[in-house]
Amino acid sequence: MAKVTGIGGVFLRCADPKALSEWYQRVLGFSVEDWGGALFRSDDERPPQVVWAPFELDTSYFAPSGRDFMINFAVDDLDAMVARLAEQGVQILGREDGDSNGRFAWFLDPADIKVELWEPKI
Repeated sequence: MAKVTGIGGVFLRCADPKALSEWYQRVLGFSVEDWGGALFRSDDERPPQVVWAPFELDTSYFAPSGRDFMINFAVDDLDAMVARLAEQGVQILGREDGDSNGRFAWFLDPADIKVELWEPKI
């Protein structure tokens, strides 16, 4: 029987896709392809898993974004990524360094999407 084996991509609507791609390239270091998106290929165990999780309609977890979704990106060095964001003028909404799954930080991108950075505990 056929089954889903993981997340194949994150797709979103925004007012200026080219500008948002350029922002992700500059701020988070994405390798943006000619077609405007980025491909991520894993050569190791990072992240050790990809999570899909529905939330209640009235959740406050995505706040302050008004969007119906949030993006989580695994990173290899949360401190360095947070420093990079600060250099680009991005405000960190919060951090969690004591979670059993790893370390986290949150910010809003220019399209008002809440982004969660995750340094997995390996």
